[in-house]
Amino acid sequence: MSQPGSADSRRSLVRRTGWVALVAASMALAGCGGSTPTADPTDAATGTPSVGDEQVPASWPLTGVPTGDDATVRPALSVKIENSKEARPQTGLEHADIVWEEVVEGGITRFVAVYHSQVPDEVGPVRSNRPMDPRIAGPTKGIIAFSGGMYTQQLRDVGLQVLSMDEGAPGFFRKSGVAPAPHNVYGKPPLWWDAADASHSASPAEQFVFARSADQATAVTAGTAAATVQVTMSNASTPSWSWDAGSGTWLRSEAGAPASSRAGVRLAATNVVVLRVEVVNTEDRDPAGAPVPDTKLAGSGEALVVTGGHTLVATWTKASDTAPVVLTTAAGVTITLAPGNTWVELMPSNRSWAVS
Repeated sequence: MSQPGSADSRRSLVRRTGWVALVAASMALAGCGGSTPTADPTDAATGTPSVGDEQVPASWPLTGVPTGDDATVRPALSVKIENSKEARPQTGLEHADIVWEEVVEGGITRFVAVYHSQVPDEVGPVRSNRPMDPRIAGPTKGIIAFSGGMYTQQLRDVGLQVLSMDEGAPGFFRKSGVAPAPHNVYGKPPLWWDAADASHSASPAEQFVFARSADQATAVTAGTAAATVQVTMSNASTPSWSWDAGSGTWLRSEAGAPASSRAGVRLAATNVVVLRVEVVNTEDRDPAGAPVPDTKLAGSGEALVVTGGHTLVATWTKASDTAPVVLTTAAGVTITLAPGNTWVELMPSNRSWAVS
């Protein structure tokens, strides 16, 4: 996969980003009964963040995974990906740092896949925007790519750079041999990153707080062991997740069948976060006449955090369209996730999850 741009001159910025995540995680763990380590922001010799005598590697802000030798500075890239039967298997979902699943018309779901630490050559199928997308992607302050839609100005209003196929943005194409239109729009993330303007070139802030390691994640230390989690999004969509100890991930199934990418990679998540949210119909209609639903992703609600073979019932809060979701325990302590990718299920409040 290609990696646009070089970050040698801006490596310190990414190190500072990783340091912020570490401090937040350390404070959260302290609230769970641990002690807060004495921290020195940087090692004098190397400039690497450190805790006490231990150097802390810089990490990718959307996954908490150490950057290693790659500290490339680039914006978060959010892409609208279709999830109808005609769209599967999708291309590139396995490379996303965060995937948000939202309910749209007819009870089917779509994804907002957020890319940052990895640069896939191609993603798709790409579809149109929806009213909840500004609240999902707004906190990243980066780029969002989609085929078209009625909510483009709202995306600009929260500070995102818009790349729309309907507006002639580069990087979109129709792929032959996969599905008939409109399920055949694909895109080239490297071209979308190349199109980033000067005000959308910085790396994103952390969207969740990460523990130093998987065994220190809050659900692992304070949750209940579990093997499967099923989420009822609608009558038409019931994704499920199964714990795989060998890979240390939760494996996704769709309609009872294993979900894989077009490249044959099983879709998996280090963390699954289910948010119970209010979903209401707007006055807008899709081309077929169905009402367009909106997810009221603001305020607070119940959440389920799924990490490391454990689950933990939690509370989510979101202060504004451009504020990230904050996860807390019943005692009000910030929850830490395991380093890795995260899938977020925006489950309507009249639906339920099942843990076994």
